[in-house]
Amino acid sequence: MRVIKLREVQHILDAEVICGEDLLDNEVGSGFGCDLISDSLCFSRPNCLLITGLTNIQIVRVADMIEASAILFVRGKKPGQDIIQLAKDKQLPLLVTRRFLFESCGLLYRHGLHSS
Repeated sequence: MRVIKLREVQHILDAEVICGEDLLDNEVGSGFGCDLISDSLCFSRPNCLLITGLTNIQIVRVADMIEASAILFVRGKKPGQDIIQLAKDKQLPLLVTRRFLFESCGLLYRHGLHSS
């Protein structure tokens, strides 16, 4: 298992940073891809990269509760300003990639990031 920096995640997935550019040197220890809030709460682990297509305010609250390192939104889905502001308040980086969930997880796995 490998720990990678958010900057590397950004590069691998050609992701746009929505907020938290100053936190791209933070490390993530695992990845967790899911579009269900309940599964995110049950199966993700602290310091993970939460990979999802959900762009509602609850996903930031979930990320805060599970102590995720960042949220990566897939399929080019961009969160609203209320979500971005809450993420800024919680010092939680947000990234967006045009890639699908499966492809994003596969690419990160190939680069050494494993499941949480």
